[in-house]
Amino acid sequence: MVLRVLNTLGASEHIGARLLCGPPREALERCPELQDGVDHGDWDWVENQETPSTSAHYALQRLPATVPVLLTTADHALLSNEIVDYFCAQANLAGYDLVVGLALYAEVMAANPGVKRTGLRFRENTYCGCNLFAMISPQARKVADFWRRAEQDRKRPWRLIRRLGWVSVLRFLLGRLTLDEALRRLSKRLGIHIGYVLLPYPEAAVDVDTESDWRYVQRVVPTGDEAVPPKELRA
Repeated sequence: MVLRVLNTLGASEHIGARLLCGPPREALERCPELQDGVDHGDWDWVENQETPSTSAHYALQRLPATVPVLLTTADHALLSNEIVDYFCAQANLAGYDLVVGLALYAEVMAANPGVKRTGLRFRENTYCGCNLFAMISPQARKVADFWRRAEQDRKRPWRLIRRLGWVSVLRFLLGRLTLDEALRRLSKRLGIHIGYVLLPYPEAAVDVDTESDWRYVQRVVPTGDEAVPPKELRA
């Protein structure tokens, strides 16, 4: 999966240098393809941190603040350069500091039967996240620190709610909050302008969280392009 994501990014006309955060060094050295990519300068590598948010924050500190960044995940197994190019092109035109990729929940479920995804329910529609974040301006880096602090509060929900704002949380829980209103409120709280791109690619919302997810993407990836199953999934 990691190689698929790296190769997909490399095929995009919008992507320059690639930075891989993780896996740990001993795992990297056990995968010749990943290690060769580092040795030949195809991509850079830094070791992952304790959590996804701290890893993202750590990696971003190693990139020039003035360089726009596309942040995605290594388990984005159905990512294609077409998705990347569409998202980046739209994000660059949007005029925001930070742009997130979303897909309609109904379209995701219809196109990917049997796959379980979490729906983000807003007043006008339900969406799925697509693990695509375009940090267009230096100010967008603030969100990485916000993610890190929010993740630290995941076992103390009152602190997380305080960060997001009681009114916003209550309106979301009651189904009264629109997506545009949510992003405006979050933008004001973080001091940046946040927008979104609605992707016409339902597969963009599929990542590999479970064994059933992995088996699903194994069935739909192009023939001959299958990934080696993780050790814990092998018979």
